[in-house]
Amino acid sequence: MENLTKIPQHISIIMDGNGRWARQRGKNRVEGHIEGVNSIRDVLRAASDIGVRYLSFYAFSEENWGRPEQEVSFLMELFAQSLLGEKDEMLAGGVRLRILGNRARLSAKLNAMIDQIESATAGGDRITMILFISYSGQWDILQASEKLAKRLAADPAFVPTAQDLSDGLVTAGIPDPDLLIRTSGEQRLSNYLLWQCAYTEFVFSPVLWPDFRREALLDAVREYARRDRRYGKIDGN
Repeated sequence: MENLTKIPQHISIIMDGNGRWARQRGKNRVEGHIEGVNSIRDVLRAASDIGVRYLSFYAFSEENWGRPEQEVSFLMELFAQSLLGEKDEMLAGGVRLRILGNRARLSAKLNAMIDQIESATAGGDRITMILFISYSGQWDILQASEKLAKRLAADPAFVPTAQDLSDGLVTAGIPDPDLLIRTSGEQRLSNYLLWQCAYTEFVFSPVLWPDFRREALLDAVREYARRDRRYGKIDGN
């Protein structure tokens, strides 16, 4: 195994390019999504091998609900099938699975399946994989702010801090991403982890997500290792 330095504790990935990958091959968009699942599997294995502790994926945004109903239905079914199909490998690989987002918009069937697999993998201690489904950064900050408002209403003397808001986000207890990768050449956050990415390093890869595999991940980690993260300070001081 390659001896990499400065391994990010948490890598997050905006998976982009499934549709373009399919169009380039004369395939239906859904085939791009299916191939994208193989990329998730390969990248998860690679991240676990090099010692990444948290690996998260922007799987389905709140805005994605506006896509054609047939595609949305297919994606929901793909999530369900993938959760079941990967369960044994996750258990064997010490993977803990978390599903975060506005789960009130998901079906009762999918929510029950999520609860089941999260419970089954809760003991995974090698790597935590997080799928953000029905998620948006603005929604996350809003729901966390509503929690602070309730605390203020109950205790007018309460003075909220940035940490208090962080504790109200769906990612509470999960370290902010050290490295965020977006595939397919796009260079924007698309309403993803807006609060959590305040000091995240970004790598924009031209590779379409269905083609993004182990070596592409390692390239991004190498780029991350070359950077000096100062968090607003000077030369590490």
